[in-house]
Amino acid sequence: MEKRLKGRALVSAHADGLAVVSTQAISFWGGVSPRSGDIIDQRHERAGTNITGKIFVFPGGKGSSTGSAVLMEGIRNGTAPAGIINRQVDSILSLGAIVAQELYQRTIPVIVLNDVDFQSICEGDHLIIEPDGSILILSNSAVG
Repeated sequence: MEKRLKGRALVSAHADGLAVVSTQAISFWGGVSPRSGDIIDQRHERAGTNITGKIFVFPGGKGSSTGSAVLMEGIRNGTAPAGIINRQVDSILSLGAIVAQELYQRTIPVIVLNDVDFQSICEGDHLIIEPDGSILILSNSAVG
């Protein structure tokens, strides 16, 4: 089953990957390892999950502005998620993706969705993000 969503692209880029979904905000500073792509915040519901190459779907960031540097380092190392989908504007993570584009000529899309569309994405869905902010969902039941 396919479904198309229209989000707002804070950072425009193409991405393709499986959804890793969280209901909790996360700080990339101290929460995500830029060396491995693992969620290292032991209090986070997705602790231990590797988000490298995945589309990370979570409400938004929290905490330190240094999170932009952590995301940027993950992009440089190839350990960042393939894309980020949030429910609220996250200027810190957007900045990291923008600066990575300027410094490394690599970036990831950062997309904002409304609540209903955000909640329609399920763990393991195959997502294709287009630079205009549109998202094609290939339901995990249809792909597997």
